[in-house]
Amino acid sequence: MNTLLWVLQVLAALLYGASGVMKVFLFDKVSKDVPSFGALPREAWMALGILELVCTVGLIVPAAFRWHPVLTVAAATVLAIESLLFIWVHVQYRESAAIIMCVVLGLLMAFIVYGRAVLRPIS
Repeated sequence: MNTLLWVLQVLAALLYGASGVMKVFLFDKVSKDVPSFGALPREAWMALGILELVCTVGLIVPAAFRWHPVLTVAAATVLAIESLLFIWVHVQYRESAAIIMCVVLGLLMAFIVYGRAVLRPIS
């Protein structure tokens, strides 16, 4: 279980890291191809991107160094909640592929929360 959770944490960190970089550094380039980026102001997307980058670090670093590993659970919780926001945004624009992706990522984050809080906490 520990190995599975680590693999999922690394995978999630890579996905959310890429998403955060896109929102912070490549927003103008990608926003014209994605209608739902019009749902929130650019500053909100940038703030969400920064939040994703911080949580990306939180998914790995606290658990890896066994330094306040509860921060890994907190980071996954924040990303799970963020996925709910994104589901709502994508529903408004009827972007079914993005909705499915957000549901899957939200469930992944919820599993990491449960796994690290209950099944196999980092001690």
